[in-house]
Amino acid sequence: MARNEDGFTLVEMLAVMVVMAILVAIAIGFNTSARVRAADAAAKSNIDVAVPAFQAYALDNGTYTGMTITYLQSTYSPGIQGFHVLAADTSSYCVVSTVEGRSWYKHGPGAAITTTACP
Repeated sequence: MARNEDGFTLVEMLAVMVVMAILVAIAIGFNTSARVRAADAAAKSNIDVAVPAFQAYALDNGTYTGMTITYLQSTYSPGIQGFHVLAADTSSYCVVSTVEGRSWYKHGPGAAITTTACP
């Protein structure tokens, strides 16, 4: 008697499922990594875009003291957003931008944007 052997064996099905699980795990890892990088880029961009307004404020007032996001938006650049002024004195400022739980800081005017809180 001849047997009809259409279909897959259990071992073949398990092998396909293991390969698919590995590919899904890799895809999820890439997606998570991309989201973190995108959040970091957005936070840094929020600060980068606002830096010219900080400088204009200092040129007009001779100090960073009193600098607020509301004043900067109304006077220098209505489009700036996504950051908070933590401190501002006569010669420097500290701002933070937080996106998806990751915070980036700039202690200006000369420091780079980093994940380290301002001193």
